Amino acid sequence: MANIAFIGVGNMGNPMARNLMAAGHAVTAFDISADFLARIADAGAKTAASAGEAVAGAEVVITMLPAGKHVKDVYLGGLFDALEPGTLLIDCSTIDVAAAREVHAAAAEKGFPMVDAPVSGGVGGAEAATLTFMVGGADDAVASARPFLEKMGKTIVHCGGAGNGQAAKICNNMMLGIQMASVAEAFVLAEKLGLDAQRLFDVSSTASGQCWSLTTYCPVPGPVPTSPANREYEPGFAAALMLKDMGLALAAAKDTGADVSVAEKAASLYQDYSDAGQAGKDFSGIINLIRDRAE
Repeated sequence: MANIAFIGVGNMGNPMARNLMAAGHAVTAFDISADFLARIADAGAKTAASAGEAVAGAEVVITMLPAGKHVKDVYLGGLFDALEPGTLLIDCSTIDVAAAREVHAAAAEKGFPMVDAPVSGGVGGAEAATLTFMVGGADDAVASARPFLEKMGKTIVHCGGAGNGQAAKICNNMMLGIQMASVAEAFVLAEKLGLDAQRLFDVSSTASGQCWSLTTYCPVPGPVPTSPANREYEPGFAAALMLKDMGLALAAAKDTGADVSVAEKAASLYQDYSDAGQAGKDFSGIINLIRDRAE
């Protein structure tokens, strides 16, 4: 079993670290939140007062941080100097591709194998160890990371070289954001037409409109009892996080010249929803904004 430093043990990192400990690994955690540190300590992890302290003696470092700035601050802020030679680096944050590749290059220059491995599946997937990992990096680094990723998730897809895990995550979540907005619009239109939500679900969940946003995360209460719509849109996956991911997609499109006009419209809806004080609600709550505008 390995000594693992886990930096960033918030809503996602906490259950991921717990699953590593359940598999027999020793985890030393660091987070700027004392509350999150206390929670992971209660689960049996050691805690550290800094990232540098956390990685002392670690064979593997896993980071789960909010944005590219934080990832760069951690890795490029002197952390490499605190690592043992050959330490495996796994960044599970969702960040921009350019930042991921910059950190990869710096790690390679110092001789550290690294993968970017953003996730899909939300808090529920993290708790159940059923996450999907989209992994970018060299073949040997991915092979080294796979046994650890398998303790936290169910599906591991090697997407190519450095940064390609982030590229896959950005494209996937852009699709998700668009799909949820379109599903929400369809249910609001059905309401206006006098069509019962359950009847629309029964048709579309087995027809060409079928998608994850409908069959797993339905934005109206009833058809999918486990969806956030049945608990007042408590996340889940917060609207603020969807807005962040849509922003990453739009920025990548601008950098590459891709036309993402549908994504731009969807992003504007999540921006308006967040600006209306709903940033902490689940992103599927976008249906409430769409419904209000239809009245």
